[in-house]
Amino acid sequence: MLKGLVTDIDGTLTDRHRRIHTGAITRIRDLCDQDIIVVLASGNTSCFMDSVSRVIGTQGGIIAENGGVYRAARGSELRVLGNQAAVREALKTLTAYYEKKGISLDLYSPSYRFADLAFARTVAVDEVREVVRDFPVEILDTGFAIHIQEVGMSKGLAFLNLSGELGLDPADFLAIGDAENDIELIRYAGIGAAVGNALPDLASAADYVAQKKYGEGFLEALDRYMPYFLER
Repeated sequence: MLKGLVTDIDGTLTDRHRRIHTGAITRIRDLCDQDIIVVLASGNTSCFMDSVSRVIGTQGGIIAENGGVYRAARGSELRVLGNQAAVREALKTLTAYYEKKGISLDLYSPSYRFADLAFARTVAVDEVREVVRDFPVEILDTGFAIHIQEVGMSKGLAFLNLSGELGLDPADFLAIGDAENDIELIRYAGIGAAVGNALPDLASAADYVAQKKYGEGFLEALDRYMPYFLER
């Protein structure tokens, strides 16, 4: 029996060009109309996530910055789990390193981030990891951006905290995702599903892997487990 859905956005509700699947929006709205909780999880900023949750029409639960920030519901306090101090120091070292090579990192909304920092995938992620190997940070490649975050931060950690604030167990949720930053969501949820374009590590952790990709895969996974919601 499921009471909620937690889903990634980029690559799960969207295609590779970040165009959102309109059918997925309709289905999410249907869930919310049935008082099923929908939480949106992403590496994007909290202000971006707030806007998306309002436009789609969810109850406002969000996981942003790959778990560094979360909010249980609209009107609830925004919680910051990640410490950005070490992240900033790592970025300074990266910036200096790439400036010597004549490369400028294209940062994504740094003034709107509270826990992590992110930039365009214009440099090799393995090289980034090597440059900051002595810092207490992790480098995450989501397929849409490269993120620097404090060690231990994850969507899964934020999910555990968020579900507790809602008075629910993580096992009450269906989780759907596509990338390595979704793995803990998949493992902690009662049921974890992967869309057809999911990375191998995510797919191997999932209870179900959709044959279809992107938004169509999201709908396939949701259809597969919709009876579990209806049994409430």
